[in-house]
Amino acid sequence: MHIKRQIIYVLIIIILVNLVGNFFYKRFDLTQDKRYTLSNSAKETIANIDTPIFIDVFLEGDLPPEFKKLKVETKQLLQEFEAFNSNIKFKFVDPLNENGDTESLLKIGAKPSQIEVKQNGKISIQQIFPWAVASFKGDYLKIPLLKNQLGITSEERIINSIQNLEYALANSFNQLTHPKSHKVAALKGNGELDDKFIADFFSTLRDSYYIAPFTLDSLSNSPAKTLEQIKEFDLLVIARPTKKFTEKEKYLLDQYIMSGGSTLWLIDKVNFVNDSVGGNDFAFARDLNLTDFFFRYGIRVNPNLVKDLYSAPIILASGEERESQYNRYPWFYNPLSASNSKHPITTNIEGVKFEYASSIDTLPNSIKKTILLNSSPLSKIVGLPKEINISKEITTNLKIVNEGPTDLEFNKGELPLAVLLEGTFKSAYLNRVKPLKINNYQEIGQEAKMVIIGDGSIIKNQLQGNRPLELGFDKWTNNYYGNKEFLLNTVNYLLDDNGLINIRTKDISIPFLDPIKVSENRTYWKWINLLFPLLLLTILVLIFNYTRKKKYT
Repeated sequence: MHIKRQIIYVLIIIILVNLVGNFFYKRFDLTQDKRYTLSNSAKETIANIDTPIFIDVFLEGDLPPEFKKLKVETKQLLQEFEAFNSNIKFKFVDPLNENGDTESLLKIGAKPSQIEVKQNGKISIQQIFPWAVASFKGDYLKIPLLKNQLGITSEERIINSIQNLEYALANSFNQLTHPKSHKVAALKGNGELDDKFIADFFSTLRDSYYIAPFTLDSLSNSPAKTLEQIKEFDLLVIARPTKKFTEKEKYLLDQYIMSGGSTLWLIDKVNFVNDSVGGNDFAFARDLNLTDFFFRYGIRVNPNLVKDLYSAPIILASGEERESQYNRYPWFYNPLSASNSKHPITTNIEGVKFEYASSIDTLPNSIKKTILLNSSPLSKIVGLPKEINISKEITTNLKIVNEGPTDLEFNKGELPLAVLLEGTFKSAYLNRVKPLKINNYQEIGQEAKMVIIGDGSIIKNQLQGNRPLELGFDKWTNNYYGNKEFLLNTVNYLLDDNGLINIRTKDISIPFLDPIKVSENRTYWKWINLLFPLLLLTILVLIFNYTRKKKYT
């Protein structure tokens, strides 16, 4: 009777817990790094979604061990989004089974990754589609789930991918459900890059922002109107100007910055002239008439060249026509910057490739300055003018790679190549004669952001014939660099008014098994897993029989 009463009490408690659970629902994140706790900005993004978003995740089927970890983490995070808003619907799909549609994925640019799998001492190549596709009211958006970086292990790659998951998903939901609001202008008229060389970057930006060119042609005739027109844009992108800025143009841009406008400057301080007789290039300092302009804001782009031992290679052809061979050579004028900064712009991005970059100095003032990208500690500065003989440079570079640099070379340490400025700017024309008469001149500006990069080529995409290639892809080496992601993150940060970009700084720690130790101790752990449960069961049976005999004998 006593046992029956206990069973009834237990059943009553279970029923009550279930009834309470129907009215009160709570998920608990017991992980140390709180990786399953959604950020407030991510919650705000999906809070008001009242129409279902459907997500197809292509991480299903026979996956390598580390991708199974990525699948589990993706599923857990999507469950958190679904728990917060039931209109988030997802399913996992195997694109490689007989019902899979890999052609549709390829059409939208969701390319597969060739993964090298090491198992039981054997190496095999496996094709994986690490993508998700979200659809909302007839629109769709592909979501990359895998982040590739040069020189990292497969485990580090998965950790970086997991760390980027929440931002990738939340940003995609934001793009699908929120209409465009910000306007971005590409400044024209000072010899900036042709449209075909910035086509890939701006075509990608067009998915999230309104894009338009803007020229300063009407500045002399109607400066007030031109200023009002440029103020309609939230961000100006100045992509590698080659002609001098006039004082009137600088003054207008200064007042745009004072009004709170954000700017992205990609500056080339080096001008190359080819010697038609000797065939060599001569690098001269390029004067854009911006030195005093930037100096007032607390920055200086130096007229020099940065050489870096950690650099991207170049490809040179040898032989004639069909017998030509293409070989890689070290080229120290192409710094490859892999920043260790925890800033949301540069967290977990691929190395950014520079070409003939100049160093940047930061000057003391009230503006907050953050170095986003810099050269490696093994860097040196080359003054201008400079003759660049390719064959001599290659010979010297090969010698340095093989023998190492001397103590007197490459000892300048980390040189800033890209700097973020944030704060309340003072006008560059404060206490100076104004080149134009503009009403409501502002001496002290509103809060603004600015990024200055000492190289204009990092935004330049290569061409295949007349077709623009993806920014960051080098068709000569078949390498992908982080230029596109860096610049997209930069624009997102300069225009981010909901804090989504800050999710990228979330620090996540994912433990992985050591594959070498697993292989070495495979037999040992196999027998442990086989015999230990049997041994434990035998001990429990003996204890049970002993207590039973003792009780009833």
